[in-house]
Amino acid sequence: MSDDIRTTIGLRPVINVSGTMTSLGASIVVPQAIQAMEAILPQFVEINDLQRMASKVIARLTGAEAGFVTASCSAGISLAVAGAITGNNLLAIEKLPDATLEKNEVLVQMGHVVSYGAPVDQAIRLAGGKVVLIGQATSTHRFHMENAITEKTAAAVYVVSHHVVDYGLLHLSEFVEIAHAKGVPVIVDAASEYDLRLFLAQGADIALYSGHKFLGGPTSGIVAGKKELVRSAFLQNMGIGRGMKVGKESIYGVMAALEAWEKRDHAGIRERETGYLKLWKETLDGRPGVRALIEPDPTNNPLERLRVVVSPTEAHITAWDLATALSRGDQPVIVRDHEVEHQHFYLDPCNLHPGQEKIVAARLSEELDRARASNEIIATPLENRSRHRFDGILRWPD
Repeated sequence: MSDDIRTTIGLRPVINVSGTMTSLGASIVVPQAIQAMEAILPQFVEINDLQRMASKVIARLTGAEAGFVTASCSAGISLAVAGAITGNNLLAIEKLPDATLEKNEVLVQMGHVVSYGAPVDQAIRLAGGKVVLIGQATSTHRFHMENAITEKTAAAVYVVSHHVVDYGLLHLSEFVEIAHAKGVPVIVDAASEYDLRLFLAQGADIALYSGHKFLGGPTSGIVAGKKELVRSAFLQNMGIGRGMKVGKESIYGVMAALEAWEKRDHAGIRERETGYLKLWKETLDGRPGVRALIEPDPTNNPLERLRVVVSPTEAHITAWDLATALSRGDQPVIVRDHEVEHQHFYLDPCNLHPGQEKIVAARLSEELDRARASNEIIATPLENRSRHRFDGILRWPD
């Protein structure tokens, strides 16, 4: 019998080279967090006191005045926005998202309105915020933001993600400068970012992180920042935050993951991941119609990924068909394919168990060999991916 719980319960034993993706379970939880959760699960605790303890750990690692743990980074957006709108007004907190308050507008650059599995602007609207888009998809200038701030502006949200438009928009430092000049707090969505101190150091009033991505904690979000704003966000647990609550195990698990982060051998991990990238590049170099490029992370996280560029004419397969082929079979490999229409996808080395890097290399060779042996180019119309993208979820649970 397999010792892989996935096989035991009938799930596919996928290998994740997509990254810290929620849809795949985000990351490998560190042993310290697993041990902490196991230790606290049988016990009763006073949750607010446990959150006070978490606040101290979060403050130490982020440079914040205070912090707390919530259900996810998406929940953090809603709670932080709600806090900026209501302050500590308990009646307004109960009435959200329908509270009629003087300030409820939230500024977001149009190029930052992306989907992380749900739209960024929806997390704001859930909190009763009225989204005010500034600029255009590929350009935001000072005058756009300066003229969008009114007496109704409650906050401004800045998104750090590989999904956002990465040119022509306001840099965080300038975004903060403009907002603070008119007394508007800045909330940074840094869900999948490695640096826990950077965004508060650059002037953000609240920074939001995922607890279950690079940190390797349980599914959770971290709200960190100025004490008054964090307190107002925390009070939302008496309102819209009730449906976003976390248990004792998540709070304590995040605390353990944060403390493990302080002691982690980050250089050793980078060295191991670089070895994976070199193996995959060596596997692909010289193959007809395939180029393998080691590239830095687009948001300056200290890691690299392998971009696999596919020429269908020579490789006898499109990038999207290769990604699909890799995701099938007894050893399914899930790649990062959000830009696959440009004939490339990425391999992310950060979520592998020892030995899986060799399976990934073998699967790449297997599928490319199969394609080259084909008399015709394997080229499913790209439009089919769009047409059938949601078929599976729409049939769920069947």
